[in-house]
Amino acid sequence: MECTHVAGTWQQNRSFSPAVITAGADQRIIWLAGHGAPQTPDGMSLAGDFEAQARQSFANLQTTLEKCGAGLADIVQMTVFILDVRHGNRFVEIRKDYYPDGNYPGSALITVAGFAQPEMMVEIQAVAVTGD
Repeated sequence: MECTHVAGTWQQNRSFSPAVITAGADQRIIWLAGHGAPQTPDGMSLAGDFEAQARQSFANLQTTLEKCGAGLADIVQMTVFILDVRHGNRFVEIRKDYYPDGNYPGSALITVAGFAQPEMMVEIQAVAVTGD
């Protein structure tokens, strides 16, 4: 089995890869690290804005998946961590925008006490599968 670590810039300083790809005979599994979004790629703070952070988290996932030759539709399992249980239903509604065909990944939605960055409100970890 082949294993490829997808490099990231700031992730190197935090000692992790944004994605690791394992490949077998006829499929590739993409193991995605947690993707959060306390700010936009250009540095604008999203502190306190759950919806903006959730949408930027999906955008960040898409960017990483594109580097791997995949997309959001290839995600088969998603674990979502939220800071406040009151945002759970809103997250579910936001996710529907990214899966309009109704083919949702398996998922867990977990409320946590905090994140590595205090301004984070949501983090998405996932596994994607593609044909080789």
